[in-house]
Formats: sequence, C-alpha cells, structure tokens
Amino acid sequence: MNDAPVETDAEAPARPGGRRFLVALPAILFAALAGLFLYQLESGSDPHKLPSALVGRPVPDFALPALEGATRDGRAVPGFAAADLRTPGKVTVVNVWASWCIPCRQEHPVLSLIEKDPRVRLVGLNYKDQPENARRFLAALGNPYSAIGADEKGRVGIDWGVYGVPETFVVDETGTITHKFVGPLSETSLKEVLRPEIDKAAARSKPAS
Repeated sequence: MNDAPVETDAEAPARPGGRRFLVALPAILFAALAGLFLYQLESGSDPHKLPSALVGRPVPDFALPALEGATRDGRAVPGFAAADLRTPGKVTVVNVWASWCIPCRQEHPVLSLIEKDPRVRLVGLNYKDQPENARRFLAALGNPYSAIGADEKGRVGIDWGVYGVPETFVVDETGTITHKFVGPLSETSLKEVLRPEIDKAAARSKPAS
C-alpha cells in the first residue's frame, strides 16, 4: 500500500506557465489598446466621434432646474428641458461640463466661439457638480451659456448616454440629436468636426428653394 501523501490543489506548486501569463498580461493589454489606437489613426476614424445610440433620435425627455445663482449679463440664467431644444430656425449645442473637469477648462475658450454663431443656441448641462463650485468656474472663465441645467445627481446625463465630461451634442430645430462629440473641443476640432455638423443641422431648417 502506498502511504505517500496526496498533494492537494492548494499545496500544488504554481505552474510556471501560469506565472508567465500573469506577468505578461499588462503588456498584452497595452499592446491591444495601442493596436486599436493605431488602427483608428490609420483608418482615419476620429477617436472623439464615438457612436451613440441617441444620434438620429429625439432628445430624451427631461427637465433640469437652473444652476442656482448663475448669471449672464446681469440676468439669471434659466435651466432647460427637452421642449426648449426644439427651437425653429436654431441649432442647439448642448455642452456637458463640470467645474472639477480639467479638460473642460481647456475647451472653455472654444465655447465662446460657438456662442458667437447666430445660428446656434449654446446651453450647458452641469454634470455632478456643486453649485458653488460651478459658479466659481464661470466667474473665473466667463459664462457662454444661454441656459444651464443643474444635473447634480447625474440622472439626466445617464439618459443622454454621458459617461465622461466634457461631451458636446448638436441638436437640430426638431429636437433631434444629430452629432455627439466626446472629449474637449479645440479650435481645430471645432473647425473640422463640430462646425460642419452644425452646418448640416442648420441646413435642415432652411426652406427648400
């Protein structure tokens, strides 16, 4: 009879192949991400232009209160709701921002360029922010928004498919979302990506010749 002790799974030595796989796992993941990024560059796809299930559909039903204490030109800035994004003859640009978002500071000067376009109404969705912090942000950098909705809990952002800030949506006069831009806007992306999308949305509101 063989009385040799039986080796259990817990006592079994780790297999060298398993250890090598765990060590190599971070490198494998990095290589996969790098490959995806390289593919995007070579294919000409814009990493900021991510697919959204809402593009081509009406804005979700929502109503946001005003950011308390927010002003522009000495007047209180209102909140906004889904019905406010159906504006005949106007394209609405909805910018999702927060005071704690560093890239939001980077893109803020670009929003002033958007706001100067007479075809556009720029509104801000203040996402998961504290009102006092949001007001300080605007006091320091300026307020380009004609309306600001306070989404302190982030629930409306979920309905919009927001998973990070900043994000920017183009909405035509019928209240249909025509474009979603993820990440901070720059003068280049405004010129090459967002402005053409605004042009397309504005063209839909022109009467047929």
